Amino acid sequence: MRLLVVGANGLLGSNVVHVGRQRDWTVMGTYHSTRPEFEIPLTQFDLAEYEAFDEVLETHDPDLVVNCAAMTDVDGCETNLERANVLNGDAPGVLAAQCAANDVEFVHVSTDYVFDGTARDPYGEAASPNPVQVYGESKLAGERAVQEADGDHLIARLSFVWGVDRSSGELTGFPAWVRDQLVSGDSVPLFTDQWVTPTRAGQAAATLLDLIDAGATELYHVACRSCVTPYEFGEVLADQLGADTALLKEGSTDDIDRDATRPTYSCLDVDAVESRLGRPQPTLEEDVKETWDAVR
Repeated sequence: MRLLVVGANGLLGSNVVHVGRQRDWTVMGTYHSTRPEFEIPLTQFDLAEYEAFDEVLETHDPDLVVNCAAMTDVDGCETNLERANVLNGDAPGVLAAQCAANDVEFVHVSTDYVFDGTARDPYGEAASPNPVQVYGESKLAGERAVQEADGDHLIARLSFVWGVDRSSGELTGFPAWVRDQLVSGDSVPLFTDQWVTPTRAGQAAATLLDLIDAGATELYHVACRSCVTPYEFGEVLADQLGADTALLKEGSTDDIDRDATRPTYSCLDVDAVESRLGRPQPTLEEDVKETWDAVR
């Protein structure tokens, strides 16, 4: 399999590269500005110049493209609507169409933020999207553009993505911040009024490639099986570290003034992906243990 990862320098993209190489696939990638530390063929590509993607396809001649590139700054999308719509809304449909024209399989990555957070049961793939911020609106537009493009494409929605950046080898994002605070003995304020199903980037990467191997198309939710608050996520991390949970402090989303509204509940139902692959998705505890075993 010849795999091209668009956005190979990001957290998810670096893990798709890593998993593809573990499977002895021929892996190639694109990056926007920071060249990742992978010894694979790499092309600098600006997603805003999506019409030039056919040149990238001609250069690398892949069998499969996984699009991990996006504008993921939720507050930044709110203040830069035009760029968010170009990168998250317009570009994915063009990439999907160009892949279809060249008989290349295409995978697009979306988000739980297409939902408004009013539910209190995990959202299934058939649930009606209703984003409450520009980021979610632009990502939903991207989903629909991919669905409307020629060909049969795979779309995966992820939630609260975290993990080890496989280019740098470093733990990044929320768990790295919590770990650093706990290790230094500082208090860790964490929300108790927001619920997510965290997606470990390495597990998501493996699941995406497994879905491709299984011939899956259409839409799947890819996350862990645990619907938790950031505070509960912090408790799992503290337990793994053997740290003092008294350092964890209960906080509220109302305590922070941000440009973009976040859904208070965006847990994803993973029954469909479990059924398709014939295995359960991991719990958060299992994902955290797997990560700590890898970074020791």
